[in-house]
Amino acid sequence: MARSPAQVALRLIALLLLLPAAWSATFTMTNNCGYTVWPGLLSGAGTAPLSTTGFALAQGASATVSAPASWSGRMWARTLCAEDAGGKFTCATGDCGSGALQCNGGGAAPPASLVEFTLDGSGGMDFFDVSLVDGYNLPMLVVPQGAAAATAAASSTGGPKCMATGCLVDLNAACPAALKVTSAGAASSAVGGSAMACRSACEAFGSPEYCCSGAYGSPSTCRPSAYSQFFKSACPRAYSYAYDDSTSTFTCAAGTNYAITFCPSTTRDLHTLKSFFRTWQLTRFTAL
Repeated sequence: MARSPAQVALRLIALLLLLPAAWSATFTMTNNCGYTVWPGLLSGAGTAPLSTTGFALAQGASATVSAPASWSGRMWARTLCAEDAGGKFTCATGDCGSGALQCNGGGAAPPASLVEFTLDGSGGMDFFDVSLVDGYNLPMLVVPQGAAAATAAASSTGGPKCMATGCLVDLNAACPAALKVTSAGAASSAVGGSAMACRSACEAFGSPEYCCSGAYGSPSTCRPSAYSQFFKSACPRAYSYAYDDSTSTFTCAAGTNYAITFCPSTTRDLHTLKSFFRTWQLTRFTAL
């Protein structure tokens, strides 16, 4: 018996409802820094690239990037970027090595603050974190948005891990001397040049106990170091070393959107913060 167009449409809708839900996400990036930043975006292995892999974001500006269902990858902000006379584009921090505004599959050269996502993963959840494992170049904040995030916040079953994460503190000035990267272009404790990034101990020293490699390649053998605790004390929700999962991985229901702010404002008094870190460095690093 022939079916009317309306009946065919209803059958199609019913079939679609039986298919597994495929959730996409929208990332809204805002630059609250006092200067232009150049976000970089890298898709994970086996994941399709996004519509852009790099762009300029002026002070006070926002931009939105959409990601398909099950996308995974990372994002960061490049700083102090310029194009030379030959047209090669490079950045002092977070450079992705492409020589162009678009990163084209290149990742961030450390040190760089990273935000990492796996969308619609295990159990239909998004997994995300802010990582300082590869070092730090600027503060960042990630805030879940939309109905899915609101539902999780209001529900006791939504889980306590659908919440904002990031690193709100400017760590560059307080960075330990052995990790500090200056505007002179060198990682050095030498006088001259202002601090523009803070390396991880793994990058600075390359030893297995800091890199969680070799004999230290498991959670039981690779423990927090005095250097990773510097990052963790300032930014308790961010990854500070490779096995920092329990306090640093956050989850929201698939379908959540995310706001990412570079240089989020903070109410913490900068003078008090610097005083705290000076005291902390004296007590923690005099023996190193």
